[in-house]
Amino acid sequence: MDYSQTLIWLYNQLPFYQDKGGLAYKKDVHNILNFSKKNGRDYDCFPTIHVGGTNGKGSVSHMLSSILQESELNIGLFTSPHLLDFRERIKINNQMISEQFVIDFVQKHMTDFKTMKMSFFEMTVVMAFKYFECNNVDLAIIEVGLGGRLDSTNVITPVLSIITNISFDHQDLLGDSLTLIAKEKAGIIKKETPVLIGEKSPHTHIFEEKAQNLQAPIFYSKQAPYKSDLKGDYQVSNINTSATAIKILNNLDYKISKNHIINGLNHIIKNTGLRGRWEVISKEPLVICDVAHNIGAFNYIVSELNISKLNKHIILGFSRDKDFKSILKILPKDYQYYICGSLNERIINPNELSSYFDNYNLSYKIFDLSYNAYTDLVSKSNKNDLIMITGSTFIVSDILKYLDNIE
Repeated sequence: MDYSQTLIWLYNQLPFYQDKGGLAYKKDVHNILNFSKKNGRDYDCFPTIHVGGTNGKGSVSHMLSSILQESELNIGLFTSPHLLDFRERIKINNQMISEQFVIDFVQKHMTDFKTMKMSFFEMTVVMAFKYFECNNVDLAIIEVGLGGRLDSTNVITPVLSIITNISFDHQDLLGDSLTLIAKEKAGIIKKETPVLIGEKSPHTHIFEEKAQNLQAPIFYSKQAPYKSDLKGDYQVSNINTSATAIKILNNLDYKISKNHIINGLNHIIKNTGLRGRWEVISKEPLVICDVAHNIGAFNYIVSELNISKLNKHIILGFSRDKDFKSILKILPKDYQYYICGSLNERIINPNELSSYFDNYNLSYKIFDLSYNAYTDLVSKSNKNDLIMITGSTFIVSDILKYLDNIE
C-alpha cells in the first residue's frame, strides 16, 4: 500500500471518531495495554507530559512544545484531531511523522489491529509512542483525546499531569454534570506525580481529593508576565498554565530559561504549526477562524467579539454530539449568522438547525457547505466587517482546505 491507501485503510477499519463521534469511542485502555504487551511498552522509553481538560489543552500542548524546543530539546507532540493532514497528530520539533513510517507501521501491525479490533485513535496512539521511541525524544507532550480516565493515552506515567479546566463537552460520554466530567478528567492524576490545574472552579476539589489520595503534589496556575503569538485574550489562561508548568519542570531538574519561555511563546505557530486558534486568515475584511465547539469556548469567543465595533458575520456549524442549544442561548442577536453543512457526516444539516435559530430570534442564512458561505460573504464584505468561522473543527477545516487549494 502507498500512503493514501494506508490512510484509507486506517479510516475504514473501525469507526473513526472524527467522522463517527461517540460510536468510535473506546471506554478502556485494554487494547493499548495488550498491544504493548505483545509489541513493547514504547511509552515507558521516554518522559512525558500528559495534558487534559475541556478547553485549552491543545493550545497548552503546543505552547509547551514551542518553549521546550527553544531549550534545544527533542520534543515529541501528540495531539488530536487534525485539521488538514493526518500527520499533524504526531510531530517531533514541528516535523510531522513521515509518510513512510505510517505505511511501515500499519503494514507491520495490521494483523494485530484487526485481531484486537483497535479503533482509529488507538492505532494512532501506539503509532505515536513507537515513533517517539524510535526517534529518541527527550520529552513527549501527550494530549488527551477525550476525557482522561479511560482515554487511550492514559497508560503513561508522566513527569507532570496538566488539567487545563473543566466545562461541558461530550456529556454523552463523560457525564451530564461538571462533577462527573471532573472525575473523568481527574483520571490522569498519577501516584506521586505532580499535577497542575489551569483554572480553579467549584469542582476543583475533586482534583484535590484525587491528588491527596495518590500523594500527588498539586499546583495551580499563577499569573505570568508573558504574551504569545496566539491571538485572543482567552489565551492568557493557557499562557499562565504553560509558564507554571515550566516552573514545575525546572524543579524536576529541567533547565528552561526565561528567554526560552519568551521565545517559545512568541513563536508557537512557527515552532509547532498550530492553526485554528483565533487564526486571522484575512485582514480586510477581517476573517478569523477558531475551532471553539462547546459552551465554555463560546463564552470566550463571544466576549472577544463583543469588544470589536465591526459588523459581525458568523459562519458556523455544529456536530451532532454537541450541546448546540446552550451555545445558541448566548449568541448575540445583533450578529448575522451563516449556518453551514460539511462533507463530514457528523455536522448537522443546516436546514435542521434553522428552527433552533428561529427559536432564539437569530438572523441567519443557510449554505450547504462552509466554503460556499465564505466565498459569498467575502465577496460582499469590506473593512467594516468581521467574519468569524467557528462551531466545529470540521467547519474550520473545510475552509482552510479550500483556501489552501486555491492559493
